[in-house]
Amino acid sequence: MIRGTLPPAVMTAVSYDDGSEPGEELFPEERELIARAVLKRQREFTTVRFLARRALRSLGRPPVALLPDRRGAPRWPEGIVGSMTHCEGYRAAAVAGAEDTVGLGIDAEPNAPLPEGVLDVISLPHERNGLASLSARQPGVSWDRLLFSAKESVFKVWYPLTGRELDFSEAEIDFTPSGRTFHARLLVPGPVVEGRRLSGFEGRWAAEHGLVATAIHLPRSRVQA
Repeated sequence: MIRGTLPPAVMTAVSYDDGSEPGEELFPEERELIARAVLKRQREFTTVRFLARRALRSLGRPPVALLPDRRGAPRWPEGIVGSMTHCEGYRAAAVAGAEDTVGLGIDAEPNAPLPEGVLDVISLPHERNGLASLSARQPGVSWDRLLFSAKESVFKVWYPLTGRELDFSEAEIDFTPSGRTFHARLLVPGPVVEGRRLSGFEGRWAAEHGLVATAIHLPRSRVQA
C-alpha cells in the first residue's frame, strides 16, 4: 500500500504482522530502550526496525541501530532520509538516499472513524467543511482518519527539517479524491530547503485492506517553493 504512494527512488518494506526472518534481532541499545515496555510496544518497535533495516539493505546499507531522538523520531544513518509507521495490522518503513530526497513522511491508520472528539482537535474549519463532500464521493474511505494520517505525514517531513513541533492547526490539508493526492498548506513559515522557503507539501494517499495511508516525498532540487 505504501509502496504505491512513493516514487521508485524510495525503498520500502512492509508487514501485516509481527515477525522476523531467521537471524534478525535487535541491537543491544535498542533492546535496552524497550526492556520495560508493554509487549505490544515491544513488538511494534521490533518489527518496524527489522523492516527499516531491510529497506536500508535495498540501498546497499549495512544494518545499524535505529534509535529515537528526544521527540521519538528515528535517527537515520548519515546520508539517509527515512520514515516509519505502525498501526493495528500494518507496519512499514521507507528510506531514500539524501542525494535524491530532502524529506520523507509516511503514516498508516485503520480505515475507521476517529474516536469521538478527536476530529475537532486535529482539524481546521475548512477541513471539517469538506469532509461531508468527500464522504459522499467515496463513502468507503474514513476521511477524518485520512486527514489525521496526512497531518502525521506532514509532521514527519517537517520535524527533521526544522527540529520544531508543528501543531495540527498549523497545516491545512486539501484532498483530491480522483488522483489520490493531497496538498498540505503550511500556515506558519515553512522550512528553508536548498535556499527556498517551503509553503507546503504535496502527498499521495491510499485506502485498501482495511487501512488508509499517506506519504509525502520531497525530491531534491524539485521542492515546492
